Parts: sequence; C-alpha cells; structure tokens
Amino acid sequence: MPPARPRLLYVTDLAYPARGRRYGDEDVLLTSRLRADFDLALCHPLDAAALMDGFDAVVVRNSGPVLGYQDAYDAFRERALRDGVRVYNPLTGRADMAGKQYLLDLGAQGYPVIPTADRAEDLHRLPEAERYVVKPKLGADSLGLRIVTADDLPALADGAVLVQPCVDFAYEVSFYFVDHDFQYALYAPDPGRRWELRPYEPTPADLEFAGRFIDWNTLAYGIQRVDACRAPGGELLLVELEDLNPYLSLDVLDDAGRDAFVAATTRSLHRFLTG
Repeated sequence: MPPARPRLLYVTDLAYPARGRRYGDEDVLLTSRLRADFDLALCHPLDAAALMDGFDAVVVRNSGPVLGYQDAYDAFRERALRDGVRVYNPLTGRADMAGKQYLLDLGAQGYPVIPTADRAEDLHRLPEAERYVVKPKLGADSLGLRIVTADDLPALADGAVLVQPCVDFAYEVSFYFVDHDFQYALYAPDPGRRWELRPYEPTPADLEFAGRFIDWNTLAYGIQRVDACRAPGGELLLVELEDLNPYLSLDVLDDAGRDAFVAATTRSLHRFLTG
C-alpha cells in the first residue's frame, strides 16, 4: 500500500470581510495547490480546537483578527501546547502572535522601528507630529485604531495601547518569507491605498533590513510578513512583523511567483512535519 499522506487541518475564516482583500479566494487557491502533497480539511478558527486531534498538524492561515474570538483562540493555543499538537506557524512566535509589545522592545534595542510608546510618561520620546495613531496592543487589521492629536494622548496612553506618530512616509512595502527564505516583496505606491499592491524589487539593503527581523523572531518554520514604511529620510522602518496569519496577496503575483511560493511552502510543511 502507498504510504499515508500527511493530514492537515487548515484554519481559515473564508467569509471574513477584510478590507481590500479576499481571504476566501487566497485560501481556496493555496489549499487547491497543497492538496497535491497533503490531505486537507478546512475549518473555521472557532472549530479548530475541537477538530485538531485527528490531524498531523494544524495550519493557521487567514483566520481573521484574534481579537474577534480571543477566548476561543486562547483555549486553542493552551490545548495545542499542552497536547503537543503541531501548529504552523509554531506558537513560539515573538511578534504579532504575542501582541505588539515587540515594537517597544525592538525600538529600545535600537532596531529600525517606527517610533512607538505605550505610556504617558514615555510620550516625550516620540517625534512631534500633527496627528498620532493609537491602537490596541492586541489589535489587528486596524481594529480599534484611532487618529488623534497630541492633546488627546496623555489620557489614552495607559499601557494597553501603542502610540505612534503619523509618519509622512513615501510608501509601504512588505517582504514575504517562508522559514528564513525570502520569497517576494510587494509595495503600495499610494500610502492611502494600503492593499493596492504591486511587485517590488528589493535592494540588498532592503533584504538585510527585513532579514534582521526574521532572524530576531527565531521561528524555524512558517510564513512571515515584514511590513515597513519608507520614511522621509529614505530609511525603512518596521511597521509590523506578522507571524500568526499574514495575508499573502498571492493574486498580485504572476504564475511563476505563485508556483515558487507554493513550492517553498510545501517543502517547509514537509520539513515541519518530519523535523
């Protein structure tokens, strides 16, 4: 008899109304390709904990902001760690998977991160700006994000939010990695249209920038997205390191790009399952 194929539980919210993105389309595409190597079942994130025992691994993909189902996610995470369930990306991520405290920590360590504070007594460390972004540390997909003036900040900076100046950046750019291997980069030429993306050809300096954060996160396996902005001085600043369920914008790639990404992900999953 032929050897049994690995069984994957693929976690996605196909109906999540993401602004400027179609989660369902991306996951239908990716799972249709991964089925060449794996037996797959798709489930909603609220069902993952109840179903995961029958699979060799759980793949968390476009599952939506955890903030919308925090208790269920915490229960899934606790049970997976307790029972030794293989979860891809592994649950040891130090970036968005654990909240956004890492932006403060990396900034304190001298990494090129967009200036960030979380408490009123630290607001003086931020550059002066006409407007500021305030967002929850555990937020995602702009949930709870507010644009305020400096006068509003002292009452809001209570340790549970992040405060950042509205940087007059040239554009946002995202670098996509599988394991520690760079795959492709996309950018939004118009800062006001975050998800109208085009292919971006990174320079060696760009890749060195992005690679520093991938190395810092120490995930041996998984898909990560490094989001950055091109600051007025020309340097890149980290905006977000998405290591839980990064949207991949596969529809922006050409056929060769999609083929290369699927092949890299397939190899990574095989290594993950046998490592």
